[in-house]
Amino acid sequence: MAGVIVVGSGPSGMMLAGELAMAGVDVVIMERRPTREVTGSRAGGFHSRTIEILDQRGIADRFLAEGQTAQTARFGRSVLDISDFPTRHPYGLALWQNRMEPILAGWIEELGVPVHRDREVTGFVQDETGVVVELADGETVRATYLVGADGGRSVIRKAAGIDFPGWDATRSNLIAEVEAAQEPPSGMRQDETGVHGFTLMEDRRTYRVITTEQQLGATAEPSLKDLSEALEAVYGTDFGVRDPTWISRFTDATRQAATYRQGRVLLVGDAAHVHYPAGGQGIGLGLQDAVNLGWKLAQVVNGTSSESLLDTYHAERHPVGARALKHSMAQTALQRLDARTAALAETVDELMSMDQPRRHVAALIHGLDITYDFGEGHPMLGRRMPDLDLDTADGPTRVFTLLHDAKPVLLDLAEPASLDITPWAERVNLVAARFTGAWRLPLIGDVTPPTAVLIRPDGYVAWVGQGTDDGLTDALTRWFGPGLPVG
Repeated sequence: MAGVIVVGSGPSGMMLAGELAMAGVDVVIMERRPTREVTGSRAGGFHSRTIEILDQRGIADRFLAEGQTAQTARFGRSVLDISDFPTRHPYGLALWQNRMEPILAGWIEELGVPVHRDREVTGFVQDETGVVVELADGETVRATYLVGADGGRSVIRKAAGIDFPGWDATRSNLIAEVEAAQEPPSGMRQDETGVHGFTLMEDRRTYRVITTEQQLGATAEPSLKDLSEALEAVYGTDFGVRDPTWISRFTDATRQAATYRQGRVLLVGDAAHVHYPAGGQGIGLGLQDAVNLGWKLAQVVNGTSSESLLDTYHAERHPVGARALKHSMAQTALQRLDARTAALAETVDELMSMDQPRRHVAALIHGLDITYDFGEGHPMLGRRMPDLDLDTADGPTRVFTLLHDAKPVLLDLAEPASLDITPWAERVNLVAARFTGAWRLPLIGDVTPPTAVLIRPDGYVAWVGQGTDDGLTDALTRWFGPGLPVG
């Protein structure tokens, strides 16, 4: 029996499997696709906080080497520059999903995660001790927990009976990679229907095309004929599009799972939330779901923490997802170019040229404003830990380097270091360090330097010391289970 079965080998599923494997959990991925090849380029990158998450695991450089850093955050027609934000990665990364996934696949292969391909999951039955997963060929496999990372049409979500409320589609887009007999105009254009445009790809022969259809309603798989008709309606010609590598249809339907957990079944990524891709938050949102869940699920499977720890996954990530979905709907509304929307877009452009609105919206898009509710306390509490340059007895290091093995870290910054966490010594890395620079957070600015910080494996601050260890034992117990007896 596996510890965890993850259904789906997309970015969220692979990230979660990697997190579980690093924690010593027996995890397997079930994937219905026969190969790991991704047809078409798909999604186009992610934002600053996601790069930070990858940096915390020591693999950000693999992605940065393959993509192009840029100011990727947009709201309406405005590009929101975050080069002045206090982060080691004040930018987004343009990188197509078909180049992203092989990097993640290589990482989980190094970690020994088995991926069983051509294995379609059709349902499951759960009981008090585990989940029996049913496969299309009639075979069953048992695991302690099951995670659906199987996309917006998630079989796991449906089989779990989890509601998927939200808003129905109001428009649909076609996206494709094709060749063309005539050279189309480059760049994007907007009209009263929506957005349209062509981008010449690296092979200098294939175009990535997106267009908004004139009418909503088609549910069948899109064809080259559908694409031609949609282009003719906008441009007066289809430019002789031919030889499609890939054609897909997506809509602005916006939905979120009512709960991210149903007993021993959990959801990550698009299985938990779907939205229009405006804003580019989709993949990053899913990867951050996975990193939030991974260490918690590992501790429960390994018997370190009680099952109640899993409830914090929904409590923390559902509000973050809800915010991203509302932002996506706002972006979608600004893409139409009728007179009233154009007037609204001009107003938004004016606001985005002002410093405070720019910072507010850019921090939201990049995930740098996320604050989990851990109660009253220091401004650092519940926020991402900055990647500080530290001095330690073993030499200089970075905070994110300390998180590479996905274990919690208690950073003791007092002189002399005095914290004692012997009952948790096997679970939490205690690091005595010095840092003399400013503690600066996005949107907030400078904060009072703490004397100690307890950092969760996902990089969020679970406790802040301000000259004493008050509350530390409670925080350690809450997040990392009861301490072991001493002596």
